[in-house]
Amino acid sequence: MALNQRLDLRQAQALVMTPQLQQAIKLLQLSNLELSEYVEEELEKNPLLQRDDGSDGTVDGDRQVGAGDDGDEAPQPVNGDAAALETFGLSASDGMAAPGEAPLDTDYENMWNGGTDPAPPPALPSASNGQGTAVDTNVLEQTIADTLSLNEHLQAQIDADIEEPRARVIASHLMSLLDEAGYLTGDTDQTAEQLGCPRAELEEVIARLQSLEPTGVFARNLSECLALQLKDRDRYDPAMAALVDNLDLIAKRDFAGLKRLCGIDGEDLADMLAELKRLNPKPALAFSTETAMPVTPDVFVRADAGGGWVIELNSDTLPRVLVDRSYHAEVGARARTDDDRNYISEQFQSANWLVRALDQRANTILKVSTELVLQQDAFLRHGIRHLKPLVLRNIAEKIEMHESTVSRVTTNKFIATPRGIFELKYFFTAAIASSDGGVDISAEAVRHRIKALVATEPADAVLSDDAIVNALRTDGVDIARRTVAKYREALKIPSSVERRRNKNAVM
Repeated sequence: MALNQRLDLRQAQALVMTPQLQQAIKLLQLSNLELSEYVEEELEKNPLLQRDDGSDGTVDGDRQVGAGDDGDEAPQPVNGDAAALETFGLSASDGMAAPGEAPLDTDYENMWNGGTDPAPPPALPSASNGQGTAVDTNVLEQTIADTLSLNEHLQAQIDADIEEPRARVIASHLMSLLDEAGYLTGDTDQTAEQLGCPRAELEEVIARLQSLEPTGVFARNLSECLALQLKDRDRYDPAMAALVDNLDLIAKRDFAGLKRLCGIDGEDLADMLAELKRLNPKPALAFSTETAMPVTPDVFVRADAGGGWVIELNSDTLPRVLVDRSYHAEVGARARTDDDRNYISEQFQSANWLVRALDQRANTILKVSTELVLQQDAFLRHGIRHLKPLVLRNIAEKIEMHESTVSRVTTNKFIATPRGIFELKYFFTAAIASSDGGVDISAEAVRHRIKALVATEPADAVLSDDAIVNALRTDGVDIARRTVAKYREALKIPSSVERRRNKNAVM
């Protein structure tokens, strides 16, 4: 076979992922908090970008190109016209009291009525800042007490109760091993080896630390934590010790075994279990300073007066940025070198791209949300039993986009509906066939039915998985027993044997 060389011309099409396209795809899947951080970074890097303060969108009298500039646009109606929003204005004169009138929040029982010309209350003494200038001490921030952390609370007790320097070093290290509930983590032998001290000395320091407040801190497990609190209440007798050592039997609700191990009757066992319920299994959570962040929806859905739905983006979560064209013209005229002109051109293109990308992101979210509401209209009107099975392909075909785009749009995005706030991913569920050949049923709706069946079952007729299958098939759901078992375990529902034992247990 002879080998030779030749030149051929071939024509092919390929999708090139430019940096701008990659960033646009990235913006789609960012949450509102991540998007705000990204825009803040761009505002710091690009001098031609400017934050829109909600005014008329002009800078130096020139109209700018803006993103998120949809605040004046009407909400998107679905199956009806958008209902008019009623607004109530309050002028300055309405909110302020007249010179001769008392404020609206005046406490008349605490007003001075002892004279015709009451003297003003004495002024609080003002502090000095060391430079001869008076400092106002009547500041709200100065009157709020600082939140005491768990480490500060424990360190103050350690400084007061432990005098030996060596024991203090061990105590400080052990305090760093506490988890958020106040339990001591790590292996005791390994900790002693790291500190270079005998295990007996380490156990002695742990015992001293377990006497600190809150009671139960520095425990190594739940049983030890409860035992420390019972000892503090002088309620740790042999029967209670046996109960605390067999917490697994309490979880299984094996009350017959507990009465046999503890040597008590049912009435005493009920009293002891009530005593355990009054204890705190996580003593350190009282010092937790973490604040639960509420979910901020990206889209609002509300009922329309015409019977449809009105869909609108949450403008508070949309970063509003402008391209300062007047400043671009000013610095462009002063550019002297090619490097300066190239830099200005790159920043201008980057600013324009970000504005367009933010606008496209908002429009895509609105388009996907609108189609989701159309598909799940029955759920919004009648509840979770009418949730429609849906996959990404159903939405992508309707709005003529790729499935990956829909997936990115529905990631970390939330929608506020009359039935609550849901992640957009919530509406995409698998389909379960109907036993009568009708419309498929959503897996989430089936899980809701299983939960409702178990919640209403009588104590003398606990439903097995087979019984749940028969009940669902009677209701028109064709489902296998293993699927019911999988959904039941996902819902944290015990088996029929455990539920029967729980409901028939004699306390």
